[in-house]
Amino acid sequence: MAKERIQKLMAQAGIASRRASEKIIQEGRVTVNGKVVQLGDKADPATDDVRVDGEKLKFQDIEKVYYVFYKPPNVLSSNTKDFDDDRPTVRELIPVEGHLFTIGRLDAESEGMMILTNDGELKNKLSHPRYEHTKTYKVTVYGEPTPEHLEEWQNGVFIGPGEKTAPCYIKVLESNKTTTVLRIVMIEGKKRQIRRVASLLGYPVKKLVRTHIGELGLGTLKRGEWYRLSDEEVMYMSQPSWELELIRKRKRMLRQQKRKK
Repeated sequence: MAKERIQKLMAQAGIASRRASEKIIQEGRVTVNGKVVQLGDKADPATDDVRVDGEKLKFQDIEKVYYVFYKPPNVLSSNTKDFDDDRPTVRELIPVEGHLFTIGRLDAESEGMMILTNDGELKNKLSHPRYEHTKTYKVTVYGEPTPEHLEEWQNGVFIGPGEKTAPCYIKVLESNKTTTVLRIVMIEGKKRQIRRVASLLGYPVKKLVRTHIGELGLGTLKRGEWYRLSDEEVMYMSQPSWELELIRKRKRMLRQQKRKK
């Protein structure tokens, strides 16, 4: 076999995602043929002895599995938790064997679609902003966002020093004097991003539900339910939604405006 970057091999072996594997390498926990490796080093899984924390990586064909889960509110997206936290984790509610990555983490108060898989490569492609993979949310906010605020939100908002959100797509689904329901399509997922932007603009979030990852939707899935995805459903999940073209168009427009200044 041809040599591959070690973080890619680690992801293929189900150790961690590529980004997490890079951190493990930088911590000096990975060896190839007895020597500690550096970030960027490569190895041949057919001939090299690759180890993480002394444990040899197994590169035999591992069946890739994908589960969709409707995370209820007050469930933790992480695999672990503090000892005094009595809230359940996603993994506690999906009793299957083996290490699983989570795709599309949600804060504890939020609900909706999450994916659990042992496919580290797919996790990287669906999670890293550079791949522009879409995630769709149905968000209820207090108040009625003005057209100006919705435009500002879609163009990107500074939520911290030097931290600006990427352009997104927003459509108003319902609105009254008390609350507004929005469809929000995003290509990134900074920590509590929707809640932070909504609060900064003056429209705190009442309810947040992730409805789609790519083209895959929740369908009839109810809170707490989960099942294994078919190959066809994995394909739908891997395809971005049609709104991606509108987001890209907005990004081009913003770049042009910036060049004119």
